[in-house]
Amino acid sequence: MMSGTSLDGLDLVLAHLTESEGAWGYKILASGCLDYEPKMRQRLQAAIEMDVGGLLAFHTEYGKWLGDQAAKFLAAQHEPADAVASHGHTVHHRPEAGFTFQLGCPQEVALRTGVPCIGDFRSLDIRLGGQGAPLVPIGDRLLFGSYDFCLNLGGISNISFERMGKRTAFDIGIANMLLNHLSSESGRAYDAGGALARSGKVLPDLLKALDNLPYYRQPFPKSTGYEWFRDQIIPLLNAHPGSPEDRLRTATVHVAGTVARQIDELAGGSPATVLVTGGGAYNDFLMEQIREGMHPDIRVHIPHDGLVENKEALVFALLGALRLSGSVNVLSSVTGARKDSCSGILYLPEVSGGQRPPGSGILGG
Repeated sequence: MMSGTSLDGLDLVLAHLTESEGAWGYKILASGCLDYEPKMRQRLQAAIEMDVGGLLAFHTEYGKWLGDQAAKFLAAQHEPADAVASHGHTVHHRPEAGFTFQLGCPQEVALRTGVPCIGDFRSLDIRLGGQGAPLVPIGDRLLFGSYDFCLNLGGISNISFERMGKRTAFDIGIANMLLNHLSSESGRAYDAGGALARSGKVLPDLLKALDNLPYYRQPFPKSTGYEWFRDQIIPLLNAHPGSPEDRLRTATVHVAGTVARQIDELAGGSPATVLVTGGGAYNDFLMEQIREGMHPDIRVHIPHDGLVENKEALVFALLGALRLSGSVNVLSSVTGARKDSCSGILYLPEVSGGQRPPGSGILGG
């Protein structure tokens, strides 16, 4: 299960994962996306401002909601699950301060589904000196390694690729988080196909201000999130008024430019293939701008809808499977940590009387 920074909803995937001599395969058995009700979306967006008591109460409440949705989803498929891998919804991501926090108590998910739940995938990497992000590149390597680049256009744009035998990845910059925010000025959850942006004009001063954000000059590995959007991008929008269409076109050109320039630089003039997933893949105007901004020998592949929408949830299922098998699921070459790790905390469902959970020897302290 995955809830992204774009706040478009909860993605669920039931996947059958296979491994043979280090090669992984997958089959998506069922998938779905539950749109957030406006009130839930508003609460998730405002959670960063909650006090500790309010945040922990919402953590439990949202965990119950996640568990209920997962239980309904599994019941409808008539397929048993070995475990649920739940990313939760990131509220605070502060690797420089040594912490990250995802809403959605995994224990509640385990109790409501009746199967083990793996959660808190990011904290261990941060303890090891990493960014705790991005996590998807292990899936890019194991499931989609035939592509030179894997680009995800979610709330944040991020990319992963192989370099000198190591997987490398980082957050390029802002994407749907900005576009959806500006779309809301016209009463829309998102700019379908980029139609609003296409009808507008570029605001040069706003484009220059966005392109000059300090984050884009930072070396990778690097990661960002809602705090960056709130603290640095929202003030720029407030300082550069304009029509919703003009602001959207400017923002879309900015997003496309950051992505195209980054891929061009990484490809170094060589032919390359790019797998594009995430909601931004459906934004025709955005994709046109990205293609036009890159070298003509760079080929873009947008897969079938099921993978565009569900790749991140699928990869978190893989992260959960790797955690259960005790295998590496977070790459230090991507996050900057001291070493690779097998991350995620396993939460067990209620154990009936007389049963003993696995590994029930206890160290007290």
